[in-house]
Amino acid sequence: MPDYYRMGPADSLKVLLASENGLTDAEAASRLGRYGLNELKAEKPPSKLSIFIRQFRSFLVYILIAAAGISLAIGEAVDAAVIGAILVLNALLGFVQEYRAERALEALKKLAAPQATVLRNGAKKRVPSIELVPGDIVMLEEGDKVPADCRLVECFSLKTNEASLTGESAPVEKSVAALRKEAVITDMTNCCFAGTSVVFGHGKAVVMATGMETEFGKIAKEISETGERETPLQRKLASFGRTVGIGVIIITAIVAITGILRGRPPVEMFITGVALAVAAVPEGLPAIVTITLALGLRKMARNNAIVRRLPAVETLGATSVICSDKTGTLTRGEMMVERIYAGGESWEVTGEGYSTTGGFVKHASGGGNAALTREAERLLMCGLVCNRASVREKGVMGDPTEAALVISAAKAGFGEETRLQRVIVGEVPFSSERKRMTVVCKEGKQLTAYMKGAPEVVLDHCSYALVGGKMAKLTPKLRGEILEANSRMAKDALRVLGFAFSEGAAQSFGERDERDFVFIGLQGMIDPPRKEVKDAVGKCVAAGVRVMMITGDNPVTAEAVAREIGIRTSGALTGVDIDKLSDRELTERVKHVSVFARVSPEHKSRIVRSLQDLGFEAAVTGDGVNDAPALKQASIGIAMGITGTDVTKEASDMVLADDNFTTIVLAVEEGRAIFDNIKRFVRYLLTANAGEVAAMFAATLFALPLPFTALQLLWINLATDGIPALALGVQPPEKGIMSRPPRKSDQAILNRRMKVLILATGVIIAAFTLLALFLNISEGIAKAQTMAFTTIVLIELFDAFSSLSDRTILTGRVKPALSLWLACGTALALQLAVIYLGPLAGLFETYPLAVVDWLEVAAFAVGAFLAIEIVKEVIHKIVVEKR
Repeated sequence: MPDYYRMGPADSLKVLLASENGLTDAEAASRLGRYGLNELKAEKPPSKLSIFIRQFRSFLVYILIAAAGISLAIGEAVDAAVIGAILVLNALLGFVQEYRAERALEALKKLAAPQATVLRNGAKKRVPSIELVPGDIVMLEEGDKVPADCRLVECFSLKTNEASLTGESAPVEKSVAALRKEAVITDMTNCCFAGTSVVFGHGKAVVMATGMETEFGKIAKEISETGERETPLQRKLASFGRTVGIGVIIITAIVAITGILRGRPPVEMFITGVALAVAAVPEGLPAIVTITLALGLRKMARNNAIVRRLPAVETLGATSVICSDKTGTLTRGEMMVERIYAGGESWEVTGEGYSTTGGFVKHASGGGNAALTREAERLLMCGLVCNRASVREKGVMGDPTEAALVISAAKAGFGEETRLQRVIVGEVPFSSERKRMTVVCKEGKQLTAYMKGAPEVVLDHCSYALVGGKMAKLTPKLRGEILEANSRMAKDALRVLGFAFSEGAAQSFGERDERDFVFIGLQGMIDPPRKEVKDAVGKCVAAGVRVMMITGDNPVTAEAVAREIGIRTSGALTGVDIDKLSDRELTERVKHVSVFARVSPEHKSRIVRSLQDLGFEAAVTGDGVNDAPALKQASIGIAMGITGTDVTKEASDMVLADDNFTTIVLAVEEGRAIFDNIKRFVRYLLTANAGEVAAMFAATLFALPLPFTALQLLWINLATDGIPALALGVQPPEKGIMSRPPRKSDQAILNRRMKVLILATGVIIAAFTLLALFLNISEGIAKAQTMAFTTIVLIELFDAFSSLSDRTILTGRVKPALSLWLACGTALALQLAVIYLGPLAGLFETYPLAVVDWLEVAAFAVGAFLAIEIVKEVIHKIVVEKR
């Protein structure tokens, strides 16, 4: 598409083959056929069935399906039914949590204007906005929603609110003048964009893009083309599943072949192989991971962090960089007067946002509220009168900049009654060309004109200044002092306005009368940072999480806010700068720059990709539609719940219900705790399974009876292992969890020490289990198997406590939560039921143990536990982790 913003109105009309009188109906119909409807194309969202089926896509699940099928084929219907129930339960848990229709494009459609006023055949006409075509002339009035991307051809004090597109809350002043330099969306002041709204003035524009070719359409396309990224946990579990699955197949084959070579019947070894597969696969793992993440999700929701995608709960723990929008996220999203200057003196203005609570602290006064001079009071009153905004209980009506002036006046005691006492009888409105606004008020019997605007422009229309309560000639020296005060404010990233008045104005006051005014002073305003953000950024830094600002605002303001909240950066990079960099060059700059200003949605996505190329797990926060593509591209997208658009929320993984940046820190902490717990129960389940496999393998190798039946193995994996594993998944976070650096995104769940520990623990469990079998085999196979069955259950319950730490727990460094004690107590009670309740005992083929048998079992369990604790310390000393 041509750069219409760099063309004049006439050239734009020429390129679009249009005229100021609009298209004919015939030409509009022809173009509609060529360009298509002015709407966003949506892809069909995934069906409920496809989301449910997606839950079965796992190597571990495939093995369990195969095991269930084989069990059914050989007549083991109970085993097959239990495995099938596990698979369905896990799928249902995942489905309930993940069922979220992709409504991003539908939300975008809601932002489209349903009707538009156009010129057709030279006359105004209301048409459905979906029928607009490039070349149409649209009429824009205050309150209208812009129906398509347009190039202005006429403009009368036009201002638009582009927050839904750019995320910046301040209205944008528009003009028809062509821009000479290359510009990003936020700087295209001669264009209006689909989905934004007119808040002041009116104008006429030619449509330059419709449908998917608009800026909104490009965002919609980018969202649809950005595939779902796998979270670190999904990648690790997939890799882990493949490793375990391949191991299961190899072990099963070795055992079956060994048994056949030793003369055992092939059918018997086939059944043994299935039992081994059941023993080796941690059936409860998928369900426990899902439940652990779901419980973490509920806890985070109570802390105002609503997670939309289940695996994203854990991803937060791996977050190494947070890319945050500025307006409304790091800042309040409310303009506030922070400093005033009048009569050569300055005051800091206290308070927060649009609250009228606050006061004035004079510079060099040592703090505390200070009385205002007559000049300062006149300055604040001028800002109130020369103003169209109003502040009500439900929010601001009008321009946020003007609302800030209403609030600063209110802090000095000038309320709505002050404005009502001065009836406005005339106005010369603001425009981007004039850069000032003047109103004429009736004060008593005389008329007084009040002016506000760019300080340099206001000064150009003044001959005097108010100093010491009197009018003084505006000398070059006095003018220089005022401009120096303006410069100081501007360097602190304040948006500065100048104010002046003229008494005795004429009834027919016009632009020609804007001369010989009396300069009053300056008011500097800013959208201030949220009070709690600085501490939150500090906590992120302490946790090794880098914080970056990506905003559509200007670089001076962005850098000033970054400094104030503690974001360290080597300068700011703008959208224009980014356009000049290759992907490789941008990746290099991203290493050192943490503030990006005047950026477009495409720039934001490029920055996120560069961070990911550097190995960062990037969390991206935002509230405007412009943030949506980057949120979907990010490792985890975080939307604002209060100020965020529907589009942003639907593209996100997590929504902050309170729009509070500090909530992210709590979510990161919870994410880290969840990963720690996942490692705990994975280690626990695998050591248990390793012990079961080793016992079965050794029994086959040494021609011993099998220590347990296939159904007993399933019971161990589900009841005995599953319940304590679930308790391990909800352990509270360790102390100092936020003082350690984030883990690398490629860090495996099983590190070198854990692998060695799992193997060693498996050998210990198998040894004590087979010892129980061997010592009781003379009393019959039923008792021997029950002794082995109960011994391994009790050892694994002890091992649940051991799994709390990779160092010994005998020193008391880790205190088990009550949930773990309850879980192990429940598992033990269920084991007693399997042994002593008639129907269950018959089903599981168990033998009723005597007290002396239990003492023997307890001795084996305690011995195994102590051996495991000793081995943990030895492994910690001799096994070195890769760096």
